[in-house]
Amino acid sequence: MASALLNTARFASTHAAPLSAGKHKIVVIGAGAGGLAVANQLYNKFKADGRELAQGDIAIVDGAKTHHYQPGWTLVGAGMRSKEEFARPMESLVAPHFAHLASNAKTLNPSSNSLTLENGDTVKYDYLVVAPGLKSKFDAVKGLPEALANPYSSKVASIYSYDSCDKTWDLIEGLKNGKAIFTQPFGPVKCAGAPQKMLHMSWDRWQKTGRGDAIKSEFVTGLPVMFGIPYYNKPLDALRKERGLDATFNANLVEVREKDQVAVFQETTGDKKKIERSYDFLHVVPPMGPLDFIKSSPLADAAGWVDVDKATLQSTKFANVFSLGDASSLPTSKTAAAITAEAPVLTENLSRLMATGKIGEAAYNGYASCPLTVASDKVLLAEFSGYTQAPMETFGKFGIDQRKPSRLFMPLVNNVFPYAYFKYSLPGNWYGPRGLIPPTYVPSVVPS
Repeated sequence: MASALLNTARFASTHAAPLSAGKHKIVVIGAGAGGLAVANQLYNKFKADGRELAQGDIAIVDGAKTHHYQPGWTLVGAGMRSKEEFARPMESLVAPHFAHLASNAKTLNPSSNSLTLENGDTVKYDYLVVAPGLKSKFDAVKGLPEALANPYSSKVASIYSYDSCDKTWDLIEGLKNGKAIFTQPFGPVKCAGAPQKMLHMSWDRWQKTGRGDAIKSEFVTGLPVMFGIPYYNKPLDALRKERGLDATFNANLVEVREKDQVAVFQETTGDKKKIERSYDFLHVVPPMGPLDFIKSSPLADAAGWVDVDKATLQSTKFANVFSLGDASSLPTSKTAAAITAEAPVLTENLSRLMATGKIGEAAYNGYASCPLTVASDKVLLAEFSGYTQAPMETFGKFGIDQRKPSRLFMPLVNNVFPYAYFKYSLPGNWYGPRGLIPPTYVPSVVPS
């Protein structure tokens, strides 16, 4: 690898003065679950090591005015919470010791350690963390944007949109009889369990309000199975069958004909024929993919994600670049829970690189979690490694089988996780299943 790509300049000052305008020691792209957690963990780590970063040494690039706890949108879609409860002004979450660059990234130039913003500014850095999330491609499905924009008469909604997540509940509650279809596309999506959460929570609501026999539900997925982890797929498929919920596999939604109330799917295998389904309610999960500025950058792999080492989270192309979360190539589920395990690894490895010129030895094990809410009061808590597909259950040591839907886990989903997200995770003090206990690495202290 060319020396220009291996910019591993030491961070030797114990409390350096701020860098010149437009130049920062660390630039973090994205003020979402990953970006804010890592920015705060890095700042906290250097402060704890007696190497406090100066005002503006870390810059956060994000043009959004509002930060959303997106896992909460499933609860909104099920009528259990309001979407406003999960929204915070961005300025309230970005600490004053960070430089908040309130514009989105437009172009990455890692060979010159710089990026340009949508407002035209150029920003230089010593180290870069890329965590802008991914792109929900509603417009990739013909007719879908128009159907979602239609307030209620279209009978189409999605919890993957702030504007539509509460419409989801209104349509679920308003449906008296007929056919309900729930979709999931082939390929990476944010929280791959959420599509069938809506399937089950809708079924539960209709059963409890005496409409269960009048509404027929079908889950249409581009995947060959209900859930990508075999350990959890078996009980989830059994639950679907037990509840009389139909399923069609290996079929992606490609068109919504709003006026006819027809959904058009295309098979992903065989001759890839098209299938039409009439609906009275359609819940759509859009296809998703990398953001354009990532896809077109030198950091991207062939699929358009930031190409990183799956253990260290360091770019495979530029040694002073790291990535985590939805924008990264990490072969695990794209969930907020995964980020809580990724962030401390990135923090350790980047901070050690800055201090010694050598990357740390922390390794991410692929941990991810998906609390599958299958009723208004029951959750199947899936915890696993996306790398090995083996379960990594927190409560297994207490003799609890997390494959069995339980009331025990509902308070976690409804109360604990949202509270911990804003109170501890974003400020850099939450470490996945370890909770408030940070992981330790050897050596555990950055040398002076």
